[in-house]
Amino acid sequence: MKKFLWNDKPYHTLDYELKSRYGEKIYKIAIDAGMTCPNRDGTIGKGGCIFCSEGGSGDFASDGTSLCKHPSVAQQLEEGKTYFRDKQIGSRFIAYFQAYTNTYAPAERLRQLYTQALEERTVAGISIATRPDCLPHEVIALLEELKHQYPHKFIWVELGLQTIHEKTADFIRRGYPLSTFAEAFHKLHAIGIPVIVHVILGLPGEDKPMMLESCEYLSSLGIDGIKLQLLHVLKNTDLALHYEKKAFEILSFEEYIDIVISCLEVLSPDIVIHRVTGDGPKELLIAPLWSLNKRNVLNTLHKELKERNTWQGRLERRQNI
Repeated sequence: MKKFLWNDKPYHTLDYELKSRYGEKIYKIAIDAGMTCPNRDGTIGKGGCIFCSEGGSGDFASDGTSLCKHPSVAQQLEEGKTYFRDKQIGSRFIAYFQAYTNTYAPAERLRQLYTQALEERTVAGISIATRPDCLPHEVIALLEELKHQYPHKFIWVELGLQTIHEKTADFIRRGYPLSTFAEAFHKLHAIGIPVIVHVILGLPGEDKPMMLESCEYLSSLGIDGIKLQLLHVLKNTDLALHYEKKAFEILSFEEYIDIVISCLEVLSPDIVIHRVTGDGPKELLIAPLWSLNKRNVLNTLHKELKERNTWQGRLERRQNI
């Protein structure tokens, strides 16, 4: 099979994709839209997913801006830009609606939020993190409308799947079946909205073949992008209680590097890799502590890919989903 290279890397990085489209590096600015989650407000559950702290997915925001302090999306964007003053950046940014479930509000409220970001001159597009079970008809219709209203800007939707295995999904209290994810994916693709999927590697009870099955399924489905996220054990979560009881083992550094490489090998070269590790907040992270050295993780991954002479898509197998 032909070896692929994306600039100097053997996998299709988001950095490569954005530079190819826009000719410059584009950074994300995390936006807190003041949302909650049906897995927290009692609609589905109250505890959230087993690995989520009180901050939800917003724990992994680069700057942790808060809607309580900055009610305007435009203000959050302006403050977010200050974090990149010392970096060599281009002239555009991605407004990343990250914390909790960012389609979990009335369509008119969502229209106001998304439009504020899309109207910002320096915003190249928006990325909306949400759940597959929070995409009713009116939200799909809104996304399609905005896509046509702002043809020179992009709209991505990020779906938190984590795993295709129902037993694991039940354990982590995901709150919806795989069929709900598949339905949401097809609805978004029908209107031309790219879908990025979150997958957590190292979930309790899952071995390497199970993690690869999740990636093979998503590759065959035809997703646009993927985030490979290392499982983090954070303080004040139910997952931490299981970890303290030694109910499961966290992945070692060597295991994680091996699994990520195997995942990349089965993913289509067309899929953009948005993440190959994760950023657990230092003040909350219990394990694995080796993940705090992100540069070492990335350097080791790149070195190992080179030594194995392998690349994204080398072992891809097409299936009918």
